[in-house]
Amino acid sequence: MKTYISNLNQEIYRNIDRYAGWPANYGIWKWENEIVLIFTSGYPNIEGGFHARDRSKPLVTMQARSLDNGISWSVSECPIPYGVGLGAYEHMNQDVIDSLEEIRFEEPKSFDFNNKDFAVMCGKTGLSKGAESWYYISNDRCKNWNGPYKIPMFNQSGIAARTDWLIQDNKTAIIMLTATKTNGKEGRVFSCITKDGGKTLEFLSWINEFPEGYDIMPSSIQLKNGNILTAIRSKGSKLENCWIDLFISKDNGLSWKYLSRPIDSTGKGGNPGSLVQLDDGRLVITYGSRKDPYGIYAVISENEGNHWSKPICLRKSSGNHDIGYTRSVLRDDGKLITAYYINDDPNGERFIESTITEF
Repeated sequence: MKTYISNLNQEIYRNIDRYAGWPANYGIWKWENEIVLIFTSGYPNIEGGFHARDRSKPLVTMQARSLDNGISWSVSECPIPYGVGLGAYEHMNQDVIDSLEEIRFEEPKSFDFNNKDFAVMCGKTGLSKGAESWYYISNDRCKNWNGPYKIPMFNQSGIAARTDWLIQDNKTAIIMLTATKTNGKEGRVFSCITKDGGKTLEFLSWINEFPEGYDIMPSSIQLKNGNILTAIRSKGSKLENCWIDLFISKDNGLSWKYLSRPIDSTGKGGNPGSLVQLDDGRLVITYGSRKDPYGIYAVISENEGNHWSKPICLRKSSGNHDIGYTRSVLRDDGKLITAYYINDDPNGERFIESTITEF
């Protein structure tokens, strides 16, 4: 299998006085040559623990936009309600969380998912018991956001949503969500469906109801034959024992089966994958490796996820484990653009970058 890696790595957002991270918590969207990416920006603290961020200050949701297929980017604060701390409560001290504006949910509406400028993004207040989640809708390519609209608790003690929606028609979408386990800790993944444009959501099925450690952060696609594949970030009984598994549903999310393990090890603490189908039908999962050699990697499947290539390095890092959280999207020319956060010095800033790959 020959793979050409372009030498174009584009810095999207880098500031020596900021900690920027976690695109996978938010989303990436594309319309023709226009791409929008959302991430978060806080303040650095090398003594901050596993992530070198300052928990005593709020994180701010940022939005990057490219009008030339990811060659150049403009970045500003995301024009979204309750954008301070959005999706990053677990990275702030409680007194900072308590100081945030109280979230007031809007009455759910029915949206047209086939709007050509449509985007949807999820938010959350945490990872474990007590976590609430919601979503926003944009009908103008992320220039304005409607919401937030609360996601039901589905009789769970916590819902920790990252954006993973499979749009099927103008009113129907399969939505993948992460809930707490029975002990209140994160997490396990389930599928749900909306048939009325997001106004109501209906529980469908657990993917793996009783994971050994946790299953979180799904990334899903629907194949032409209707099968749904979802790549899940998994952890075993130890922090160092982390991987990415692939599950399949052949009945539109009503039931799931384990299919394969595309990535055997993602390093200490693990990392989510971003699952994309190329124009020729091959599947790609991009992810960050939190073990040496650190970097951004991809694996490829030529048979719809049954078998996978060895990891291919897209971008080496000379820093440490505080990297990854990829979001990938296919350009109209067939090249894959992958956004992530990364560092090249354990004591340096964490910044947002992208790489463009032709497989």
